[in-house]
This record gives sequence, C-alpha cells and structure tokens, in this order.
Amino acid sequence: MQTLRVAVDVGGTFTDICILDEETGRIRIEKTSSTPDPIEGIMAGVGTAAIDLSKVALFSHGTTVATNALITRRLPRTAMVCTDGFRDVIEIRRANKEDLWDTYKDVVRPYIPRRDRMTVPERIDSAGTVLTPLNEAAARNVARILRRRGVEAVAVCFMNSYLNGENERAMKAILEAEMPGVPVSISSAVLPEIFEHERFSTTVANAALSPVVVDYTRRLGERLADEGYTRDLLLLHTGGGVMTPASVKDFAARLAGSGIAAGAIASRHIASLCGFRNSIGLDMGGTSTDVSLAYDGQSRVTKDWYIEFGYPIRFSSIEVLTIGAGGGSLAWTDEAGSLRNGPQSAGSNPGPACYGKGNRQPTNTDANVTLGRLGTRLAGGQVLLDPALASAAVEEGVAEPFGLELHAAADAILRVANANMSDAVRLISISRGYDPRDFALVAFGGAGALHGVAIARELAIPVVIVPPNPGVTSALGCLLVDMQHDFSESCMMTAAGADPAAIEAQFARIEKEALERLLHEGVAPEDIVLQRSIDMMYQGQWRSMAVGAPSPIGDIASLVAEFHREHEREYNFRRDDAPVSLFRINLKAIGVVPKADLLVHEPTGETPEPASRRPVWFDGEAPVDTPVYERTTLPCGFSFPGPAIVEQVDSTVVVPPGSLAEIDKYLNILIRVKG
Repeated sequence: MQTLRVAVDVGGTFTDICILDEETGRIRIEKTSSTPDPIEGIMAGVGTAAIDLSKVALFSHGTTVATNALITRRLPRTAMVCTDGFRDVIEIRRANKEDLWDTYKDVVRPYIPRRDRMTVPERIDSAGTVLTPLNEAAARNVARILRRRGVEAVAVCFMNSYLNGENERAMKAILEAEMPGVPVSISSAVLPEIFEHERFSTTVANAALSPVVVDYTRRLGERLADEGYTRDLLLLHTGGGVMTPASVKDFAARLAGSGIAAGAIASRHIASLCGFRNSIGLDMGGTSTDVSLAYDGQSRVTKDWYIEFGYPIRFSSIEVLTIGAGGGSLAWTDEAGSLRNGPQSAGSNPGPACYGKGNRQPTNTDANVTLGRLGTRLAGGQVLLDPALASAAVEEGVAEPFGLELHAAADAILRVANANMSDAVRLISISRGYDPRDFALVAFGGAGALHGVAIARELAIPVVIVPPNPGVTSALGCLLVDMQHDFSESCMMTAAGADPAAIEAQFARIEKEALERLLHEGVAPEDIVLQRSIDMMYQGQWRSMAVGAPSPIGDIASLVAEFHREHEREYNFRRDDAPVSLFRINLKAIGVVPKADLLVHEPTGETPEPASRRPVWFDGEAPVDTPVYERTTLPCGFSFPGPAIVEQVDSTVVVPPGSLAEIDKYLNILIRVKG
C-alpha cells in the first residue's frame, strides 16, 4: 500500500523533509544538512528518516537548483538567435537601475555574452504578417557556427513573434536538425506576449536553465527509482503548483524561485484550516524573511519578478517580498550614527556570536538570547548557545556606543528588526489596498514565532498563527499543491471594440493546449480545473491588472465594471468615464492532486505544567519570571496567557504579556494579540 506522501524543501543550510501518512494524517519531520549536490542531501535525509520509497504515493520537491544556477552563473554555454538589428535588446534592457541614485553601480551582465548573440534576416510586422520569411541559408550557417562553438542551449527571440511564431518555429527546426540533442527555447512558445525585453529575457533564462534542471531531475528521478519510488517526481514551481519532469524541459525557468513559493502556499492553507481566508505569511529564517499575502483564500500572483535585477522572468509567480532580516542579521551603526539591522548576516558560519565560532558582532539571535526569549539549545541540542558571548556582543556593539543598559540595547536591536519586517508587511498589504487588521499573521520559519506577535502589534493584526512545525512549514507546502500550468497571450484591443466571440475563440485555443498538457502528465479529465482572467487597464496606461473572466465570455461591460472595482480596491481610485483596454488573456490550468487530511485532535482537558521557568525581558526594564513549555506536551484545547515561552526542536514561540494563546485541533498555536 502506497500511503506516504513525502515533501522535500532544499535550503542553503538544511534540507527539510516532511512525511505525511495518508491513513493516520500524522506528520513527522526530518532535517539534514544540505550538500553541494542537493541530491546527496535529499537521499541522506530519506535514509535518516527511514522512508520506504516503495510505499510513497507522492514525492514533491521544492528546489533551489535553478535559482542558484542563475545567481552563481554556473550555466551551460547558451546562445541567442535574434532578428537582424536586435541582438542587444537584453543588454539595453529598460535602461533602468536598481539604485536610482548610484551612478557607478552597473546592472550585472546578461546571461549570454554578445559574441553568442547571433542574428538572421526575418521580419514580422505589428499585425503578425510575415514580411520577410526566415532566410534558411543564413539560419543554417548560424546553427553550424553555434555547433562548432559547443553551445549547449539556444534561445530564439524574433521581433513580433508573439503574434506569429512561424519564423521562430522554422529556426528551431533548423537548429534541432543541425544540433541534435541541444534544447531550443522559442519566445513564441515560452512567453507569447508583447514587450520584447521581458519576452527575450524570460526565454534566455529558460534556455540557459534547461540543461541544468533536466539533468538534475533526471538524476534525482533515477536515484528515487533505484530505491523503489514508482510515481512521477513532482517539482514545485513559482506559480504555486507542481510540474513533472516532462514539462521541465520546455519551461525550466519556472523552477527559479521554487522554494519560496512553498512557504506562501503552506501559510495560506494553515490559515484556512484555522478559519481565516485572509492571511499574511511571515517566513523568517537565518538570513532573510519572506512575506506573502492571501486574500479571500487566494495568493497574490505577480509577473513582475526576477532573480537578478534587470533580467525579468515573466512567468506567473506567487508574490513574495524578501528582505534581509533573519536570526543571523547583524546590528550595525551607519555613518549618521543610527542603529541598523541587516541585510548583512552572520550566516551559519561563523553565525551569531552565541555560536562561539568567532563572530563578535551582535545579531537578532544574540539579542533574543540576551533577553531570555531564546534558550541555550537549538535543533534539539545540536546547536548550543552561549548567553555570555551573546551579551558581550550586544554590550560591545550597541550598549556602549549608544550609552544603553544591556537589555535596553538588545531590545533596541529587535525593535529595528521588527520595524524592517513590519515595513515589508505594509508593502505587500497596505500598499496593495489591503488592511492588515483584516488578516491573520502566520509566523513560521526558524525565527518567525520569536517576532510574530511584536509585528502583529505594530500593524494591529488581531491573531498570530504558529504551525506545529514552524521550521519545516515550507516543506509541508510542497504537499499541498496541485499540478498547475499558466498560459497567456496578448489580446490588445479596446473594451468598446472587443468581440466576445473572438476572445472566446482565443481562450478555447489555449484551453485545448492546456488540456493536452495535463492529460499527457496523467491527470484525469475530472480532476482538471481551468481558471480564466483578462488583464485590463485604462487607456494610456501600460500597467495592467487581472480580472476574473467567465466561461464562456459574454458581456464585456461586466468585465469592465469588475475592473473598475478592482482598480479602486488596489489603487483607491476609479475612473468610470475613462475608456478601458484589454491587454492579455490568462489561463491557469490546474490538475487537482488528492490531498490527505491532517490529523484532527480532540480536546483532552489536560493542563500541562511548564518544563521550566526563566527570567525574560519583554517591554519593561525588569525581567518577568516566565513559564517555558515544551511544544510536544501542549494538547488540543489548552489555553494559556502570556508571558510564556514555547520551545520545540525547530523553533521558539514568544507569547508576550497581555496575549492569550490556545492550541487548536490541528495543534496550531493561535495567539490573540492585545491592542
């Protein structure tokens, strides 16, 4: 009987494994050290967890392989074939800068150097008409040059091909004939949308990553099969779904940012189990914090994202805002004499000062240890923390320079860190037209539960949810996703002149492709769900927003009315008298994967005793004698007031004075925030 579901989330320091038993709903976790070759860390974790892969019904994986390949530039030699005169589009970019005021800071170089960006004669006009067919002789000459250079992947990016991919398809056929075995990505298939830089950039990333991720998924699949796994390996992508290795070959860039999406999915699901359809995810680890938002049960999705500034990847992605705030973030003083926190980090080596590995600069972890909020043991005793070293770093780095008492200095470090994270939450909520008071905050990651209530107070969020295993919540997210593919096509017309029948025909064409792809991946027809939307904007704008579309398309006026409402919610104004344009049609094709129910617990009526007590500094000048609970002893239905500390293998939960915590039927901790 295949009754196990396994999810693996590979991070820079740890590989997290989550094992769900479908029969009982019980979850167990395993953490192992990540390895240079992630596959070795995964298989070591499978062995440590004693998983019989022959009993695994689903193996889902969030990976950093694609992200790391782009950041480190460890990419195969990739070439680009463009229309004559357009080889420099990806280098000209949008001519913008990440730091507007830094004249000397250059954007990183393109993934493909100019010498490997080749051109051929061809031309398609703005209506999609072929003005100049592809010059076959020139195309074959380019293919032979690239073959002699040992190119391992090719991106084909022709002007206006989003309207007509005929010339790109012809170029691909020639490349495949002259360079057998070399993957070729064409922009008309990868991203058939206007705006040539974004289309070219996405296609280049897709081509460069294809050999990397295809090799990785092949080797991992073989290792799993050798150990008895008989199903498809499922890979989490940025859009919040999973894809099989069969799709990875053609859409490799969808795996860039894979691991970040898992936490957003898990936080949304956990909040939903607790009865909250509006939630904000706060995933705080050792180096960074990822913030996500779900409204009415749906995660916010964006197409404006990148791994490196200047080179967008325009596949749909769950919107996650990442800032440099984590347990290892360093406290420092800027040139104006102000206290700062991050984005510099002590990392895992040497780590915070309390690790005893030589760092003497204070971190958030050192501040929490100094205040007694964090104990002296992490990861079940695998990491021991030295309070004396933590206090010495806080004293030397902050207390003495600012003339503060030791604990006031530690509190100041955390206040700055919390302010940074609160600003990130404001950016993803208030600046998008959402009121944080209408949301629950899901605090997870190794350090999220230490800071969750303080951030909730800052933003008047009424409740904080801490999952049962905060440190491996992202791995759990890999178990909660469906097969998903996102399709889009340009559809540029005025709403007043739009033909519903023509739009319906366009949707029908891409729905046919979506159905074929999901059926090829083994999804049963009854498990397929298609969700439509149309990107719209006021005429004269170039930024658009998505509006849900019915099937079939009927009255365009109802779409325009919904656009006005959504525009008012997000931007706080609407112009009912202004003409509206349609920009793009989108289709989300979902293959529903059956999900096992998590174990539901019944109240026991037990009142567990604290494992210990210790002095903890909260907002006052004096410490408070605080009970310390062991998380595994807290039963369903148990409630307790703050102050309290809850310790567990992968995280520590802080319940400040004035707050009330309760354990729900899924063993989440719900903290009602006073004020």
